[in-house]
Amino acid sequence: MTEQTKANWLAHQLAAAPSLTHPVHDAVHAVSAGYDETSQHIVVTMSNGAAFSFPPQLAQGLQKGSPSQWAEVVLSPMGTGLHWPQLDADLSVQGLLEGVFGSRAWRRAHAARAGSVKSEAKALAARANGAKGGRPKKRFDSN
Repeated sequence: MTEQTKANWLAHQLAAAPSLTHPVHDAVHAVSAGYDETSQHIVVTMSNGAAFSFPPQLAQGLQKGSPSQWAEVVLSPMGTGLHWPQLDADLSVQGLLEGVFGSRAWRRAHAARAGSVKSEAKALAARANGAKGGRPKKRFDSN
């Protein structure tokens, strides 16, 4: 390769570099995030003008926080993540949009706690089911 060919190739590569290094700016990303005290939700505004919100108690790492701690949310430079420094909590914008409010292990533990909750309504439903003879037995076809 001659020096002139190398120079042309390098000039072409350098001209193309900015478009190759920032493809996420073409994609929808978060442009702001904060805590709304009126609705008591974290509100995330996207680059296309859409916004979504969620109660902080649903998200891993935010449950024990306070409104002042929730308000100190930092948006990642590319708009793909949220960070709460005082709570040492991080959430991805894409995950939140998909309804993922924590890691797989955290969600599993959260679901286990939710299923083990005892309430008067559950007790009444269990008694009513028991009065009907309990849970029906499984039937298997002999065919």
